Amino acid sequence: MQRYFVPAENWQQNGVLIKGDDAHHISRVMRLKAGNEVICNHPDGQAAICEITEITSNVVRTEMKEWLHASNESPISVTIAQALAKGDKFELVLQKGTELGAAAFIPVQAERSVVVWDDKKAEKRLNRYAKILKEASEQCHRNKIPQLQPVATITDLIEQSHYFDKKIFAYEEEAKTDTFQTFAQSVAEIKSGDNVLIVIGPEGGFSEQEAVLMKQAMFSPVRLGPRILRTETAAIYALASMSYHFEELGCE
Repeated sequence: MQRYFVPAENWQQNGVLIKGDDAHHISRVMRLKAGNEVICNHPDGQAAICEITEITSNVVRTEMKEWLHASNESPISVTIAQALAKGDKFELVLQKGTELGAAAFIPVQAERSVVVWDDKKAEKRLNRYAKILKEASEQCHRNKIPQLQPVATITDLIEQSHYFDKKIFAYEEEAKTDTFQTFAQSVAEIKSGDNVLIVIGPEGGFSEQEAVLMKQAMFSPVRLGPRILRTETAAIYALASMSYHFEELGCE
């Protein structure tokens, strides 16, 4: 059943109004008719099965049939702070990270980021990324769309880091030492309900100065396995590992 995230103002006492691109998707792409059912998600995370009662050119009217009480959200709130990367790598992280349960994403302008955004480019990209997050959330039946935060530097992340219970950064130099800390060791310290920040560097990795600053701010440097991962692979590796640990094994 197709799922749509609907703004709070479009929820009525007994039904939901679906407008704009979603209404076009229902009528022109899915070719649904009156009597067909869809799932509507409220911004607060609740979802309901709704029956289509009327389709016009830009509005789909529905009648609420049943609330869904199951949640598909992760028991761990994970924010991925992903360094800006070339091409569509960041988009891949957003899409797959959403499927794997990330709660939020922060684009990071790292010292070694090849990509540099100005204000105009940032606004355009963030609008596109918001659409990717929404579509990925609908596809994988999330209850909430992950948050997309403004572009930040490592210094910005450190200033905001008091919000998190656990702060981790993937550091390729950690994989080269004999006394490295594994990602599994860090995950074992996390409890259900924790807010976790995972910082992933750009193609060239973190600079020595960035690594020093994060260590001083009590970020844990970890290796993600014995091999050096591409920047777009690292976040996916981390989220998949945490999903297995907390959702499949049921660890707390």
